[in-house]
Amino acid sequence: MQEGVLWQAVLGEIELSVSRASYVTWFKNTHMIKQRDDLVVIGVPNVFIKQQLERKFNDLIAATLEKNGLKPARIEYKIHTVDNGKPAEEESVLAQHTPKSTRSAGSAITHNYRQGLNERYTFDNFIVGSSNELAYAACQAIVAEPGTKYNPLFLYGGVGIGKTHLIQAVGNAVLAKNPDARVVYVSTEQFVQEFVDALRYKKNTDFAGFYRGADVLIVDDVQFLAGKEKIQEEFFHTFNAIHQGNRQIIISSDKPPRDIPTLEERLRSRFVWGMSIDMQNPDFETRCAIIQTKAQNHGIVLPSPVVEYLANLVQTNIRELEGALNQLLAFCEMRDLEPSLAVTTSLLGSVKTRPKHISARQIIERTARHYQIGMEDIMGPKRDKDIVVPRQVAMYILRSELHLSFPKIARELGRKDHTTAIHSVEKIEKESVLDSDIKEAIIKIKERLYV
Repeated sequence: MQEGVLWQAVLGEIELSVSRASYVTWFKNTHMIKQRDDLVVIGVPNVFIKQQLERKFNDLIAATLEKNGLKPARIEYKIHTVDNGKPAEEESVLAQHTPKSTRSAGSAITHNYRQGLNERYTFDNFIVGSSNELAYAACQAIVAEPGTKYNPLFLYGGVGIGKTHLIQAVGNAVLAKNPDARVVYVSTEQFVQEFVDALRYKKNTDFAGFYRGADVLIVDDVQFLAGKEKIQEEFFHTFNAIHQGNRQIIISSDKPPRDIPTLEERLRSRFVWGMSIDMQNPDFETRCAIIQTKAQNHGIVLPSPVVEYLANLVQTNIRELEGALNQLLAFCEMRDLEPSLAVTTSLLGSVKTRPKHISARQIIERTARHYQIGMEDIMGPKRDKDIVVPRQVAMYILRSELHLSFPKIARELGRKDHTTAIHSVEKIEKESVLDSDIKEAIIKIKERLYV
C-alpha cells in the first residue's frame, strides 16, 4: 500500500477516536514520508505539532498503524511541509468557511472577505445552561421546521456569550438535514460592505437576488445597521421578501430592538414579530462545563480546583474565558508543566486586577515594542515579513481584546482596506494554534498590557 493511501486510512481511524478540535489541530496537516518494516516517518508542519504527537499521541498512532498492518520498531516525526501551491491552499481555507449554498449561488457579488458558516459551530459543542436554554430550544425548533416557528428569531445579549455560535449552529444543522438549502450567514458589517460595493459596481440586482433568495438568512450583530438609512431600507425589503416567502430569518444583536439607536420603526417592529430572547451571562456551572469541554477538546482533563478557579476568574465573557484557558494550556505545553492550581494562579492571578479600558494605541505600541520595531513601521506601508507579522498580530489582539470591527482595526493600523484586517486576524488565529513563536508572542504581549 502506498504511503499516502495508508496514512489516509490511519487518519480516518484517528479522526473517529479523538475530538474534532484535536484532529484538526494535531493530525489534519500531517503525512507519511517513509515507511519500511522497522521505521515510519511522519511529516508535520511545525515543531509544536511534532512535540504533541511525540508526547501525547504516539501510542495512538502506533496502535492505529498496527491495525493497518504496520508494526514499526520506531516512529519518527519530521518537520516537512507539502507544497501544494498557495492558490490551492487559499481556496481550501475559503471553502472551509463558506457554506455550499454560498459557493454555488450569487457568485457575482461574493467577495473575498465573505466568511460564511464556520463548521466548528454546532449544537453538539454548545454548552447549554440556565442562561441560554430558551435560546437553544428555540434554535432547535427552527431546525425542525424552518420558517414556521419563531420567525424571525432575535437573540440579544452581551459580548462573548455564545450568540454567534448558536445562530451558526442552526445554519450548519439545516444544511446537514438538507444540503440543498440556501443558508446565508452574514455579519452586518459584511452586509453593509457588500451593499456599498453593489452600488459602486452597479450590481444592485445581484445583491438583492442573493440575499432575498435565501431559505435561511442569518444576520449577526444587526445593531450596526443603526444610523445607516439607505442600508436599513435595503434590509427592510430583504426581510419582507424572506418573511413573506415563509423562509427563516435569524438575527443577533448586543441589545434588544427597542434599544438600538436610530433604527427605523418599521424594522424595529418587524424584529419583534417572532421571538426575542435575552441571552444572559453563563452561570458558574455552565462556565465550569465550558472549561471542561474546551480542555477535553485539547486532550486534557483539568483538575476541579483549576476549573473552578477559571470559572470564578472570568464571569461574563465566554471568549475571555476560553482565552484564559488557552493561555494556561499554551503556557503548560511550552514548559512541559501540569496545569495545577499553583501554576494557574501564578500565571493568571493578575487578570482580576486588569484595568477596564485598554486602548487600541496601547495594544499597537506594546506589539511594536515586543517585536522591537518602531510605531512608524507597524503603521506604515512596509511589507517586509518582520513588519507584516507584528502588524497582523496587532490586528489579531485588537480583535480578540477589544472586539473592534474590521474597518476600525484597519484604520487603527493605517490601512484603507479592511479585508487586510480580516485576512490578518484569520491567519494569526490559525497560526497561533500551530506556531509556538506566534502563540508565545501573543501571550507575552497580552500579559504586558495589564501590568
